[in-house]
Amino acid sequence: MGFLAWIILGLIVGAIVKAVMPGRVGGGWVTSLVLGVVGAIVGGWIGSLLFGKGDLAFFDLGTWILAIIGGLVVAGVYGAITGRSNRTTRAP
Repeated sequence: MGFLAWIILGLIVGAIVKAVMPGRVGGGWVTSLVLGVVGAIVGGWIGSLLFGKGDLAFFDLGTWILAIIGGLVVAGVYGAITGRSNRTTRAP
């Protein structure tokens, strides 16, 4: 699958990440879409390393799963770095 296809898939994954992790990703929709693109590319790269498939099909379920997992991981790392969290700290 070409780089442009991973970007398109990443935009879709960014919307999915925003829906799944709404409070963890700060910066709004633009940040979520960028994180989705980065996550899809990272997920595809890791998938090609693990499974030895260099060219995954756009409509393959495995491609989507790798992209979504990559997007969630990248969004989680971004949330941890920026300190965004749904948890609130209360004093006893």
